[in-house]
Amino acid sequence: MTVVAEQEPKRGPSLVVQIAVLLVLTAVAAGIGWFSGGFLGKSQPPASSAETPAANPTHPPAGDTAAAAGHGESAATGNAAAMSGRIIDLAPITTNLAVPDTIWIRLELSLVLDKEPENPELVLTIQQDIMAYIRTVKLIQVQGASGYQHLKSDILERARIRSQGLVKDVLVRTMIFE
Repeated sequence: MTVVAEQEPKRGPSLVVQIAVLLVLTAVAAGIGWFSGGFLGKSQPPASSAETPAANPTHPPAGDTAAAAGHGESAATGNAAAMSGRIIDLAPITTNLAVPDTIWIRLELSLVLDKEPENPELVLTIQQDIMAYIRTVKLIQVQGASGYQHLKSDILERARIRSQGLVKDVLVRTMIFE
């Protein structure tokens, strides 16, 4: 009779090798994170701690309640826009969407212009064009943050085209769906 010796089954890598691989991968991940953080941090200008609201006119004054009033844009953005151009409020736009046609939208917008428009009816023309565009929008197009950004950029593009580049920005003050 032949006796066959039982062989021990092969096991995976030892615990020491697994820990070493884990530590190496963790170090590589930390290095990549540190490098990308340093790279992305260089693209932003450093904030000065000596800067005060009185020294910088683009910061809102302490009593500014624009952010507390529920405006769509932040107070700093709105105030910076006011310093760099003329802001004209459009009349509220209330219309229904294309799909579903039972959903209504109310938009209150402001236009930031480079200078005073030569044609006084230009603002009314821009408002009518935006209203006509909103009637073609589907609800699914404006859902979520990216939908809001796309809607705002489409409205800005239409306003710039209609004004021959006079409009610098569009501020969304209120957007309500019902």
